[in-house]
Amino acid sequence: MQAADLYKPVAADFKLVDEAIFQHLESNVPLVEKIGEYIIHSGGKRLRPLLALLTAKACGYAGNQHITLAAVIEFIHTATLLHDDVVDTSNMRRGKPTANNKWGNPSSVLVGDFLYSRSFEMLVAMGSLPVMETLSKATSIIAEGEVLQLLNAKNPDTSEADYLHVILGKTAMLFEAACKTGAQLASAPAAEIESMRLYGRHLGIAFQLIDDLMDYTGDAKTMGKNVGDDLAEGKPTLPLIHAMATGTKDECKLIRKAIRKGSSEHLSQIQEIIDRCGSLVYTQKMAEQETAKAITALSEIKESEYKQSLTYLCQLALGRQN
Repeated sequence: MQAADLYKPVAADFKLVDEAIFQHLESNVPLVEKIGEYIIHSGGKRLRPLLALLTAKACGYAGNQHITLAAVIEFIHTATLLHDDVVDTSNMRRGKPTANNKWGNPSSVLVGDFLYSRSFEMLVAMGSLPVMETLSKATSIIAEGEVLQLLNAKNPDTSEADYLHVILGKTAMLFEAACKTGAQLASAPAAEIESMRLYGRHLGIAFQLIDDLMDYTGDAKTMGKNVGDDLAEGKPTLPLIHAMATGTKDECKLIRKAIRKGSSEHLSQIQEIIDRCGSLVYTQKMAEQETAKAITALSEIKESEYKQSLTYLCQLALGRQN
């Protein structure tokens, strides 16, 4: 299966999701539409709404509310991106200037708020209480994850457990919610809903692990952001945490200083350290373990072209750094 084949089972639905997104972006304030359209058009793969479509269909859903659900998921994700870039003072995302870089922090925050509000208007119109409950809880956990990441910033004493707690909230939770709500919308049996929830959770963790790995092995064109951005923001990600635990005293001291300062001044030297310490391999293996758990979680789901795409997503998650 090729990457493009991933979307084929829901290609027609995916086009309808795009239409729904831009329909619900309508606002009496032109700047709201302008910023919303800018970030949504910024080249993302729309994996989270894709998950909602695929899981709903894999569980036998035959209606059309999965279109609205997928658009809601994309709105929530876009809102988090707008807020994240303000918090992280990011200037580039997906190879383009961030919205806060173009229009300023206040506009980005407020448009993010608009997208959150609009997504819940759409959920109310859908009328599914289980779906609304899942996404309400998810948005709270995502916000908590972002706050935890902020508290851990420039803290070299952040543990691996602390790190995993952060990525579970800030990244994996929306993957998990997209998959769980797709199954809920299909009124799937409890065992299938739980399987989809676990699949989304483990896939989301794997995606973030690879993202953090790529910050030291990728390139700006591939990632859509600058290499070493995490280090420059003082984020103690798993490659750094592992290197500090296994490196020499001087190596640990250098990394700790870089995290505390939020500086990529010694990026090339730190890249060599995490490579020598096996921290890249360690992070990669953990991502592989998470995708294996995701695939195992799908065992409750009957075979279909939708399940095949969900399985292939796990391979795609691991292959992004190549």
